[in-house]
Amino acid sequence: MPEHQRADARRNYTRILAVAEEEVAAHGADASLEQIARTAGVGSATVRRHFPTRRALLEAVSRKRIEALCVRAHELTGKGDSRNALLEWLDDVVAYSVSARGLAAALAYDGPVHENSCSAALEEAAGPLLRRAVQDDALATGVTVADLITLVVGIALATEHHPDPAAQADRLFRLAVAGLSPQS
Repeated sequence: MPEHQRADARRNYTRILAVAEEEVAAHGADASLEQIARTAGVGSATVRRHFPTRRALLEAVSRKRIEALCVRAHELTGKGDSRNALLEWLDDVVAYSVSARGLAAALAYDGPVHENSCSAALEEAAGPLLRRAVQDDALATGVTVADLITLVVGIALATEHHPDPAAQADRLFRLAVAGLSPQS
């Protein structure tokens, strides 16, 4: 939020964001913008002034989680086995995406990548993890962080309404990592 905004605009932004976090946690990415406005005690135009698109709102709601995932990627870079480091980070992304309703939608690529600040931040942070795994022949060349984020988003969205979304998402992620071939 720009520092040059009036004090009342900063208060509105903070109040809208707090309410949006609660609404997205309760209702996911489809949380009602009108309900957010009512609960925050502002008009819907005020919500749209601060968050011109649903994506902008979801990105703001997810910002702290994205920052934590970026920090985690940096912590894992250069540590231990490169494949395990990348998979540990992806486990964290899956867990966050399943537990934080709305995060998967914030990460989804539904337009130009440069317009998706959440995915762009994760791509930048996880790039070194991925490059190291490729250099160590622990990951196929041609795989991108965007591919991995798309996989995680698909898993999170597919399991969102499962009775145990975390367990099902973890199972599907393990299946994707292992592939469909039987273990030898």
